[in-house]
Amino acid sequence: MSLTATHTIREGAFGNGTHLSCRACGAKSPLGPFYACMECFGPLEVGYEYPTITREQIEAGPKNIWRYQPLLPVPVDVASFPNTEPGYTRLVDAQNLARELGLKKLWVKDDSGNPTHSFKDRVVASALSATRELGMKVFACPSTGNLANAVAAAAARAGIRSVVFIPKDLERPKIITTAVYGGTLVAVDGNYDDVNKLASEIAGEEEGWAFVNVNVRPYYSEGSKTLAFEIAEQLGWRLPQQIVIPVASGSQLTKIDKGFTELGKLGLVDATDYKVYGAQATGCSPIAQAFRDGHDVVKPVKPDTIAKSLAIGNPADGPYVLDVARRTGGAIEDVSDEEVVEGIQLLARTEGIFAETAGGVTVATLRKLIATGQLDPEAETVIINSGDGLKTLDAVADRVGPKVTIPASYDAFVKAGLQ
Repeated sequence: MSLTATHTIREGAFGNGTHLSCRACGAKSPLGPFYACMECFGPLEVGYEYPTITREQIEAGPKNIWRYQPLLPVPVDVASFPNTEPGYTRLVDAQNLARELGLKKLWVKDDSGNPTHSFKDRVVASALSATRELGMKVFACPSTGNLANAVAAAAARAGIRSVVFIPKDLERPKIITTAVYGGTLVAVDGNYDDVNKLASEIAGEEEGWAFVNVNVRPYYSEGSKTLAFEIAEQLGWRLPQQIVIPVASGSQLTKIDKGFTELGKLGLVDATDYKVYGAQATGCSPIAQAFRDGHDVVKPVKPDTIAKSLAIGNPADGPYVLDVARRTGGAIEDVSDEEVVEGIQLLARTEGIFAETAGGVTVATLRKLIATGQLDPEAETVIINSGDGLKTLDAVADRVGPKVTIPASYDAFVKAGLQ
C-alpha cells in the first residue's frame, strides 16, 4: 500500500503512537502505510510513548472505545469523524453459568451489543481512522462474516466506498447483513485463506485500497485492546485472574494481553498475574494442536467446522498466541461442533445470552478446561462472547422450537400439561 501522490500525514494522526515495531526482530519503522518489516518481513505493530494517563481522564470520556483514545493509534479528534462508535459493551455477572460449571466467579464480556453485533466493530473503527489519516479511498477486507458486516457498516457511516470479499459458503445471515449496507460484496469460490490471499494480492497492486486486516493491520489490530481496557475498568480497575478468548487469526487474544500489559505499565491497574486461554473449534484448531504438541510453528489446516467466524486455517498470529498462553500459564484447547452447539445452548439457557458459534466455542472450551483441570475453578474468570447468535441461526435451528402445538383453548392447554 502507498499513499496517494498528494496526501501528507498530518501531525498527531496516530495519537501517542510513535513508530511501528517488528514483532519478529524488533526493528522499528516510521508510522505510515507499512505492515511488513523491511528487515525480516515480520509483522508490524504500533509502538507508543505514553504521557501520564489517569483513570479519571478515561472515565470522563465517551461511553465507547474513544474513551481510550490516548491508548490507541488515533488522533485526539477521532470522535468528531462519522463512525459507528463501538464499545463499552456490558460485562455480565454470569452467576447461573458459574454455578452450573462449578466456578466461583465468572463474567461474560458480551460484545454482541456492538453496532453490527460483534467485536469486529472495535478493530474496524481503529482501521477506519488509519484509512482516513493515510488518505486511502477504498475500505476493504477479506472476511469470515463479522468483519464484513463491520466494514460495510463503518464505510456507509463514513461515506466512503467499501469492497468486501467473503467465502461463497458463508452463513446466509452474515451475507445479508453485509449486503444491506450497499457496498460492493464479492463472493469468492474458496475458503477464508483463499479469500485472504486474493486480498493480499489486490492490496499489493491497487493504490488507495485499505484492507483493514491486511495492509492496515497494525492499526486495525490495536482496536482489540479496548476489550482489555473495558474489562479492567468494569472490574473496578483490576485484571481478572483468568480469561478465555475465541481464536481465529489470534489477533484478539494477543491484543487483549497487550492491553492488560499496558494498563499495568501505566499504573492504571496493579500488574497482577493472569492466565490467557484460547478456544478453537476442532475442525479448525491448528494453534491448539501446536500447543498440545509443544511446537512453536503452527501447521496450516483446511477448515471444516460450523464455527465459520473462527475458520482460519493459517492464522497470522498463531505463534504469538502460543507465546501468550505459555508465558501466562494458560492453554489453547479445541472442542467439537457438537460441543459448540451445546455451548451456545448452555449460555442461552443460563444467562439469556444468545451467542454465535464462536461464543459456543468459548463456553464449551471453558467447560472442557474445567473438566481437564487446566483452569482453576476458584479463580475469577472472564470469557468473551464475540458475536450475536442471530448471525448463525443454522447452528441451533434443528435443536430448538416449540415443545408442543395446541389448539387455541384452555382445555387444550390443560391437556398438554402446561400448568
